[in-house]
Amino acid sequence: MQKNILLLIVILTSNLTEAQFVKEISINAQIGYGISFPYNSIDEVADDGVFAQGELVLKIASWLELRPYAGFILTNSDGKDLNDNPTNEIAESKAFLLGGKARVRAPIPWVAPYVEIGIGTSIGKFETLTAYDNIDKSGVIYHIPFAIGLELGKNNNVDLGFTYYFQPSVQQFVGAFAVGITFPLNN
Repeated sequence: MQKNILLLIVILTSNLTEAQFVKEISINAQIGYGISFPYNSIDEVADDGVFAQGELVLKIASWLELRPYAGFILTNSDGKDLNDNPTNEIAESKAFLLGGKARVRAPIPWVAPYVEIGIGTSIGKFETLTAYDNIDKSGVIYHIPFAIGLELGKNNNVDLGFTYYFQPSVQQFVGAFAVGITFPLNN
């Protein structure tokens, strides 16, 4: 009986509320210089490539956004370490990225710093070859996205930042220095 009364109260009061959870909806497109690093490396190896991503930006408040995303990263080894010495160590990723993250930002016009964190999945081929790891894996793995950067412009429509995806199951992380542009959808 108590459950039925509670359900009736919830239904009646939900019709009275007119609050909107999402204040603005936008699309953000990013492109950048991709890079992958192994967790454990003797030769300080970093393999480079390309990164691109699209995000649906759901603005909850002036300081909080939810961002479901889809993108890809392609990195290849050139056989050299960061000091341009030959190496056998590899940290390659050829993956489709899918997930969601939350962005906390300072609501400042022209230059607004931000930080992001979330959870997602990488679908593709991953190779980590170091003195400590020998991983050659294809399929679906989870990743943890983390990003820092700046939103620039009067309406903060230009995004400049560093974005990383930690992939513990293949002992590497991938990332990018990326530039993005945000396009509002509901103006």
